[in-house]
Amino acid sequence: MNTIDKSIITDLSLAPEGHLKIDWVSAHMPVLNRIREQFEKEQPFKGLKVTIALHLEAKTAYLAKVVKAGGAEVTITGSNPLSTQDDVCAALVEDGITVFAKYNPSPQEFKELNIKALESKPDLIIDDGGDLATILHSERKDLAVNIRGGAEETTTGIIRLKAMEKDGSLAFPMVAVNDAFCKHLFDNRYGTGQSVFDGINRTTNLVVAGKTVVVVGYGWCGKGVAMRAKGLGANVVVTEIDAIKAVEAYMDGFAVMPMLEAAKVGEIFVTVTGNRDVIRGEHYEVMKNGAILSNAGHFDVEVNKPELAALSSNIRTVRKNIEEYLLKDGRSIYLLAEGRLVNLAAGDGHPAEIMDMTFALQALSLQYVNDRYKELGSHVEKVPYELDEQVARLKLESLGFAIDTLSEQQKAYLDSWKEE
Repeated sequence: MNTIDKSIITDLSLAPEGHLKIDWVSAHMPVLNRIREQFEKEQPFKGLKVTIALHLEAKTAYLAKVVKAGGAEVTITGSNPLSTQDDVCAALVEDGITVFAKYNPSPQEFKELNIKALESKPDLIIDDGGDLATILHSERKDLAVNIRGGAEETTTGIIRLKAMEKDGSLAFPMVAVNDAFCKHLFDNRYGTGQSVFDGINRTTNLVVAGKTVVVVGYGWCGKGVAMRAKGLGANVVVTEIDAIKAVEAYMDGFAVMPMLEAAKVGEIFVTVTGNRDVIRGEHYEVMKNGAILSNAGHFDVEVNKPELAALSSNIRTVRKNIEEYLLKDGRSIYLLAEGRLVNLAAGDGHPAEIMDMTFALQALSLQYVNDRYKELGSHVEKVPYELDEQVARLKLESLGFAIDTLSEQQKAYLDSWKEE
């Protein structure tokens, strides 16, 4: 059965537009192009099945094509109901990749599509948020019979994987790509920072300059969002639970306060914590009329929607990806993209040049797991520094930059403790 017959997508006739999107990003992903050339020669995944769950848009599609170029039989599904692009799905099917994904499925259909993607009984997985790993460790353990391991994209997924490892449930090695330097320093910071405001600005068509933007969480994603908000002219407030990160935010020039205080002054809110209910009922009660809420964490639980609905007399869509919650006291609070990832559900996600580095790490980490899965054991593994550095060097080469190297005398000096 070919990929067209096996796949579940919305409309195959959308493929031409999807091909244009994939071609555009591939022209701006030089690191992944180098790795594709390497994979085509070495065929590291020949004869293996790989299942991928990521935000299914053009950059992800190109990663899938690179893994396929390495000899794999690739199946892909979405990691978020609102970030899947139907034209990209159609293009991938035409390119020989099996796709189980469509834009805005019901929660039940979304899970069923994830399970369908695992029914190939893959040897390797690339996951985003831990959905595939969770399925393989719970209701469908039978689909994990061939699993050698995989790679995880984001903070939320790593939290789930480490919980599995801690209680002894983790059944195979997973590489924590999110924690690699070339992921969190660039993707989480510069990618999230830019793409969050791409999504907010495209959706609201409102100015950021002069407004008070509350950034909830000051990890690498929060740092990027705060930096970009400041660059757009906003007054930035940071809320945190970590004292060290709070001091860092203060020294970076941002106001720091508890969420209950920030809720009183904020006009645009962006949650980036990976935790649930960081904006909730008590905060809605003191927010300004017209406050805009958005989330850039993986799941739509950071903004508590049930508590917001309970305080409201009416909920209506006032613009694509904007819901107005009319509170019983007459105030309006606006929620973007149903509280899902605003940069992907209401935008195109991170820039291609940023995802070039992250997806290069994904591809190389998958190869690393495949080469060493017998010796790694069932653990959450760090990305080896050598892979991180390899990606960074390829990035520098693509930019036309060079850096210095240590002389033998300098190396000897750094390795010695004796005075000479």
